[in-house]
Amino acid sequence: MFTHLHVHTEFSLLDGLSKIPQLLDRAQELGQEAISITDHGAMYGAIQFYKEANKRGIKPIIGQELYVAPGSRFSRDTSEKTPFHLTALARNNSGYKNLMSLSSRAHLEGYYYRPRVDRELLEQYHEGLIILSGCPSSEIHRALQESRWSDAVALASWHREVFGENFYLEVQEHNDPQFSPINAKLVQLGADLQIPLVLTNDSHYTSPEDDPIHDLLLCIGTNATVHDARRFRMEGGTYYLKSEAEMRALMPDLAEASDNTWRVAEGCDLTLEFGRLHLPDPDLPPGVSPDEHLAQVCREGAQRLYGSLTDQVRERLDYELSVIRETGFASYILIVKDFADFARSRGIPMGVRGSAAGSIVLYCSGITDIEPLAYRLVFERFLNLERREMPDIDMDFADDRRDEVIRYVADKYGYDHVAQIITFGTLGAKAAIRDTGRAMAVGYAETDRVARLVPTAVGMTIERAMAENPELNEIYSSDPAVKGLVDSARRLEGVARHASTHAAGVVISSQPLIDHVPLQQPVRSGSGKDVSEDEARSIPMTQYGMWDVAEIGLLKMDFLGLSNLTILARSLDLIKEHRGIDLQLLEIPDRDVKTYEMLARGETFGVFQLESAGMRRAVVELQPSSIGDLAALVALYRPGPMQHISEFCQAKHGQRATVYPHDDLAEILDETYGVIVYQDQVLLIVQKFAGYTLGEADIMRKAMGKKIKDIMVKEKDRFIDGALQQGYGRPAAESVFNLIEPFAGYAFNKAHAVCYGTIAYQTAYLKANYPEEYMTAVLMLAGLERIASAAAECARIRIPLLPPDINRSAANFTIETNNEGTRAIRFGLGVVKNVGSGAAEAIIEARDEKGSFETIEQFCREAPLAAVNKRALESLVKAGALDALGSRSTLNANLDRLLAVAQREQKLKDTVQTTM
Repeated sequence: MFTHLHVHTEFSLLDGLSKIPQLLDRAQELGQEAISITDHGAMYGAIQFYKEANKRGIKPIIGQELYVAPGSRFSRDTSEKTPFHLTALARNNSGYKNLMSLSSRAHLEGYYYRPRVDRELLEQYHEGLIILSGCPSSEIHRALQESRWSDAVALASWHREVFGENFYLEVQEHNDPQFSPINAKLVQLGADLQIPLVLTNDSHYTSPEDDPIHDLLLCIGTNATVHDARRFRMEGGTYYLKSEAEMRALMPDLAEASDNTWRVAEGCDLTLEFGRLHLPDPDLPPGVSPDEHLAQVCREGAQRLYGSLTDQVRERLDYELSVIRETGFASYILIVKDFADFARSRGIPMGVRGSAAGSIVLYCSGITDIEPLAYRLVFERFLNLERREMPDIDMDFADDRRDEVIRYVADKYGYDHVAQIITFGTLGAKAAIRDTGRAMAVGYAETDRVARLVPTAVGMTIERAMAENPELNEIYSSDPAVKGLVDSARRLEGVARHASTHAAGVVISSQPLIDHVPLQQPVRSGSGKDVSEDEARSIPMTQYGMWDVAEIGLLKMDFLGLSNLTILARSLDLIKEHRGIDLQLLEIPDRDVKTYEMLARGETFGVFQLESAGMRRAVVELQPSSIGDLAALVALYRPGPMQHISEFCQAKHGQRATVYPHDDLAEILDETYGVIVYQDQVLLIVQKFAGYTLGEADIMRKAMGKKIKDIMVKEKDRFIDGALQQGYGRPAAESVFNLIEPFAGYAFNKAHAVCYGTIAYQTAYLKANYPEEYMTAVLMLAGLERIASAAAECARIRIPLLPPDINRSAANFTIETNNEGTRAIRFGLGVVKNVGSGAAEAIIEARDEKGSFETIEQFCREAPLAAVNKRALESLVKAGALDALGSRSTLNANLDRLLAVAQREQKLKDTVQTTM
């Protein structure tokens, strides 16, 4: 029996082509009872590989092709930037844990062009590992290539001493004249030192026909083209997943090397645990359980928020606490409450998005400001006894202060207990065409023409683009060059291209994360530069993606950065500074006439979620008069329900009678004029009509949302049976099911819509009532293109915009009031193109120290020319920032001379200071 022990997947980024499901399907076809994964320098695909292999009855062997530093992993000697390769396999759970430790420390301590281990780490984490000597880039192989026999002997002896009988010499045969002769030396080395051999194939793609596509992938990764004779490539077309017969035929005289692969596989026994949560402990009073503490927190919060508690509040609170107690998630909620309290204490704007806003427990504990009873929000969309999954509490924070909250969590639980989550960028349809075109040396114009024919849409594929765009189909059929480009791109589409940090995901663990997941630095440019002190203290990133970390039981939280919360915070600061009003968002009246009049006119620039042209038209048609209206519009303005916007608006204004699908649904659909808008309404309809619990209804909604035919038939039968038992006739039951069926897939979560509707209203209120402060905040966070649009909006609502001024401007936009009391917005120096905040701050510092600049000569003498270069000065002149010091033509004409004089003076001044 032969087993593949050296296999790369797409997670050997831009080097491996095989996708894990297809790779394992091929292994199954070949009769492989076990197979390994050994991606370069990381374990990105380990969990997916483990689960997919077990599904197919194949034993998964998790490994990694390690990079080994020539000396110490801490060395940054340029002569050591090319590490050696070494194949490592986890024999058991101890080996898996040690492999994670090696991979983590290689990234966090040894990264220099590549994540590198060294001998010290190999000795420390040797237990439970099987080590193969590696490919032709290994240290032993390299010694044999260079005829350093004694070095090869010493290296092999060291590995055998450390790993004992779990060390094997690895032989490969790819008909490479440079490396094939080394195999005889490896055989001799094994015989001399009594070290067993294994035969491997260094698989980088699945099937022989993948070879030219893999060559293109290597070109993309190395920025080369297929016509570059000196490019890196893997020649011969042999790096695929071969059958046992093919492998044995490579070295028929070394049958034992093939047999030993099965010996290795048989010796591997790895069982990973899924589903058990590794939650850190929340802060609790002595002798109090998490459930007791959460109940106490909520009762105190309810008393503060509601005053005397109604039966409705008390019953809802008791019910939610009972479900939380039964599902065991009190600790989770208390952990979230802790960092929400931190954010509030630091004045960091925050909010909840998604179904979590439907919980009165989260409202009373201070996690959300959305009162769920007022909006008739359904708790079961967040958590229910029938679907005992970890609920998601997705938190929004002002994007410029999100990192403060993550830092707090890391400081509290330990930097080794907290990490950000990795995500992988893949080659999408357009990117696949563009990258493939570059690799194939197709001209830019031609590649761009083809890529532009792919529609821009979420989930767009080349296959779908061919079906939707006749022009693409036409040139594909008529032009062989285009056909070759598209066919190649189609085979690269979806392959992992790069790793990056997930925009929101953070994990927290009760134990050091390195015990559960391999880690790495969140950002790595590949420049090979040493790790800075700040970077060394940075919060690491998991090597497992979002779904994988949840599978292994880590607490995953979303810390989202929302720029609109930052705009709200800046607006409130400006209102306090310029008007002396300490306004709080929770104090904003929710029925402000001025706000709704502004929205009714379609003046929605800068208003969260309502800015687009289509949404603006919908707002004018709706004439909203409540946050509930805005929430409904947020929910309706999406593919699918968008067709019901006019129906909704007409019913609101009495232009059309409100019609209910059944009289018994009036109570559920009255607030949306008979239109199903929210997922919550689907749940309530299923409960009312078919007798489901809300938890059962939520499971049905999720199942139907997948649009799987068998599931749809099953759910329809169950719904109709339930409706009949509730006393409804079959025609009515079928009619209602047919109504809710499409909405189960695309209806919006109501709690999420209310959250976004609330932020939309808050931004609209500040714009309507404090326009100068609000538009200044918008401008402060705008990019160059956005500034132009915001400036046009200021002109439309008659807010004067003043040009940058060297003596008056701050670094960013500010508000100025003249003697007549007219308020205007002044451009900041740092907003000027080619200047930036650093140069602007340096100018302001010099101005504060020396006083206003009276002449251009004085400015050139006093300005810190190290920060303010010629390009920045030219831009300041062009923008009018120096108009007070002379005409622009004069300034431009004399700039070189003035700069030269100023630089000489500053150099002389520095020399005098140094001498003194």
